[in-house]
Formats: sequence, C-alpha cells, structure tokens
Amino acid sequence: MRRVLLLGSTGSIGTQALDVIRANADRFEVVGLAAGSDRAGVEAQARDFGVEHIALGAIEAEQLVRDVEADVVVNGITGSVGLGPTLAALQTGRTLALANKESLIVGGELVTALAAPGQIVPVDSEHSAIAQALRSGEAHEVRRLVLTASGGPFRGRSREQLRGVTPAEALAHPTWDMGRVVTTNSATLVNKGLEVIEAHLLFDVPYDRIDVTVHPQSIVHSMVEFVDGSTIAQASPPDMRLPISLGLDWPRRVAGVGAPLDWTTASQWTFEPLDEEAFGSVALAKKVGRAGATYPAVFNAANEQAVDAFHEGRLSFLGILEVVDAVVDRHEAPATLTRESLAEAEAWARRTADAVISAR
Repeated sequence: MRRVLLLGSTGSIGTQALDVIRANADRFEVVGLAAGSDRAGVEAQARDFGVEHIALGAIEAEQLVRDVEADVVVNGITGSVGLGPTLAALQTGRTLALANKESLIVGGELVTALAAPGQIVPVDSEHSAIAQALRSGEAHEVRRLVLTASGGPFRGRSREQLRGVTPAEALAHPTWDMGRVVTTNSATLVNKGLEVIEAHLLFDVPYDRIDVTVHPQSIVHSMVEFVDGSTIAQASPPDMRLPISLGLDWPRRVAGVGAPLDWTTASQWTFEPLDEEAFGSVALAKKVGRAGATYPAVFNAANEQAVDAFHEGRLSFLGILEVVDAVVDRHEAPATLTRESLAEAEAWARRTADAVISAR
C-alpha cells in the first residue's frame, strides 16, 4: 500500500490523481491533502477519502510535507510557489511525483542538488514519456531527447500572421483543456521552452541534444533517440491519468488507468519541424537554461506578467515574448542561488516586466 500526500488536490492534476487512487483503493492510500484556497473543496475530498491532514496554501503544504508520513508526494501545485513543498519532499527522502514544473525550473540546482537518483518522477506527459523510453537503454547510449509539441492553435502561421491574435483565439487549444496561463503558454510555445529546461534538469542531457518536433495529434508524447539510430517513442491517447499513475508507483504500471490506442482504425500521425522564426520561445528558453542561476525564474515570472497583460488588452500576442526577452536581457544573476535570491529575482522580473509593458 503506497501512502500518498497530494498537493494541489482540487486542481486538474489533483482531481485526476484522486480518480486513479479511488479506482485502486487496494494499492494507494491518501494520507494528506493540500489545496490553494478552496477550503470547501479540500474538506470534501478529505471526508470522501477519510483523510485527517489537510492544508491550504503553499506554506501550509510545505509544513504538511514535513509532518505527514508518506511514501510519495504528488506536487500538483500551480506556479513557482510550489518550490517550498518540492524542496521539503526531497529533504525528507520521499519520492516526488512532480507535476509542478515551475518549482524545478525556477529552483534549478537547488532542487537537483537535493534529489537522490530516481527520487523525482515526472508527471508531465512529455517527461513521463521520456522516462519510460529511457528504460530501453543506458544513459551513455542516449543521443538526444525529442519533445513533441501539439503546435497549439496557431500551428502553421507565420510571424506576420500572429500579429493580430486575440486572447480568445489563444485559449482555443486543439487538444488540451488547461488554465489561462498554461493554455496561452502552449499557444506561444513558452510551455515547450519550459519543458526543455525541465528535461535538461531531470535527465542531465545538454541543451544541444534536446529537440522539439511538432506533432499535432498529441499521441506520441515524446521520444528518445539512441546512438545506434533507434528511436523509442511512448504513444497513448491524451490522458493525464497515465503519467499520474506512473508517478504514484514508478516504475510499476496501474492496469486499466487509460484507454489504449485503437489499432483497428486507420489513423495518421504527422511530425513537423518547429518554426523558430514564428515561435522563438524554445530558443530563448535554451538561452536562459544555459545561463542557469536565477535566469529561468526571471523568464517564468516575466512571462506570467506578460500573459496577464495580453489578456487584459495591454499587450499584443507577439509582445509577450518580446517583453520576456527584454527582461531577461536586463537581468544580472546574484552571486549565490538561494530561495531568497530566487524570490528577489522573481519580484524584480515582475516589476521590470510591468515597466517594459507600460513603456510600450
């Protein structure tokens, strides 16, 4: 029986994790729940699953991680506020099923320095796919990682055609149903840039050996190319319960958690190169990833400010990445990386982004 501490329990990842746990009550037990601000929601979940320990907000969630006995901590918190619970989970030696990519991207070496080999299990579909594919060979046999991207709602458009994009159009994702920031990040491909940084940190593969390919069907979730020319791909219908279930009990699989592909029906999978002129976010993400230190935190925070401005009608779609690029260029990393210096860099990035937006 795996004891599960679930952070972000009322969000998309959290509710789907509870679906998996409910269907496999002989295998998983929920020992703690944490939500952002939805007290009624988390209390209802606690009654449903017989859970005594609950928390609200990231600070209480971090303390819950330190206080509650668990085998695996699922971090489904949204945003960089998830860093504290991520560090706490690693410090206590528990398996960390990580859906909160921002805490790894922002925390960088603070996170990787604490993590024991195999302690972090990725829950993002792309990184779960890579983790599964990597089991086909040894680390020294890996030539490159290939992250797939749906291309978002603007796949195939030129940079010029993106100038008049509206917020409503940016939220019309063809495959996934996500929140405003994540959906907009998928439209700009900033989300894919963040995932490139995450892949580097998770799997210790250099940035020049991490590629992105556009796969509109979102069936192949990512691939690993090996030195002998073989490429191993993980394919399944888009359903987050599969990577969530692997996060709960890695590397063991949970039977019946998702529907398999239907091989009796004709289908076509396509792959296209990323248009980096129209979508420069992946190249910028690699730049800040190579710089390391507080640069990824600045990239992430400036982007969040720019996305808000776009949806408020104060910034164009193309202006999102232009603002992020300007803020990154102005940043100077501190001498040492700490939680305090990260918080200061994020606050600086938000102020600077707001100033850049106001001046446009």
